[in-house]
Amino acid sequence: MDRQELGAFLRSRRERLRPQDVGLPSGPRRRTPGLRREEIAVLAHISTEYYVRLEQGRAPRPSGEVLAGIAAALRLTDAESDHLHVLAGTAPARTRLHRRDVRPSILALLDRLPQTAGLVISAAFEVLAWNDLAAALMEDFAVLAPEDRNLARRAFLGAERAEATLYGISDTAEFRHQVVMQLHATLARYPTDPAVTGLVDELRNTSPDFARLWEQHDVQAAPMLTKIFRHPVVGQITVDCDSLSLTDRDQHLVLYSAPPGSPGAEALALLNVLGAQASDYLR
Repeated sequence: MDRQELGAFLRSRRERLRPQDVGLPSGPRRRTPGLRREEIAVLAHISTEYYVRLEQGRAPRPSGEVLAGIAAALRLTDAESDHLHVLAGTAPARTRLHRRDVRPSILALLDRLPQTAGLVISAAFEVLAWNDLAAALMEDFAVLAPEDRNLARRAFLGAERAEATLYGISDTAEFRHQVVMQLHATLARYPTDPAVTGLVDELRNTSPDFARLWEQHDVQAAPMLTKIFRHPVVGQITVDCDSLSLTDRDQHLVLYSAPPGSPGAEALALLNVLGAQASDYLR
């Protein structure tokens, strides 16, 4: 049970709600955002004292029934409710360290996708594997040190460099928000993994943007269905973005493709021909 993160998460969800969201009158005398603690306690059918102690990180582990009542009172989504159970220590435990080894079948699959740029990303946003087209579209990850292959670090190196650092993508702000949301969930699953805790601490201490987004405690990301890259060799490339969950290793297979005959497909085909020359230019 992560008492401090649980308390912060509950407080952030409570402050997000308005009285009218739960059928309560707003009234003229509210001086703080969101609902009062006693209102959540009543809605969750628990004592106000116990709920206050939960938000303050002083309460013992709540039961599943109590968590269900709190989730209903706070109008949590399924993803937020799952995150609540992870923070409370009532979700199935994972291994202490997140996995970085990629299944051989996935590695073989990447090589069999000549018209699709593909890469495998860990739960901590490390690029673990990639094919030649992904290297041509983004960069040759093979020449980078492992710590420099982390997309979370790249996203928060500095606002003035974010677009260039992230391969000219058009949705830098959305990607940054997604990174923070996913790292919240990752930290809850691997609270003692030094690679995860070290990454989060580094970003919170060095990036004001990351720290600000982190305090929002959002955990549900919207899917990114398309993405635009601004490539220095072939120009703008619009691609479909599909992220497939590899649940057995808590990794994601990310695929960038384009409909046949589209400008995006033609640009990817050109990159496929240029191959190593394109990734050399990016360096």
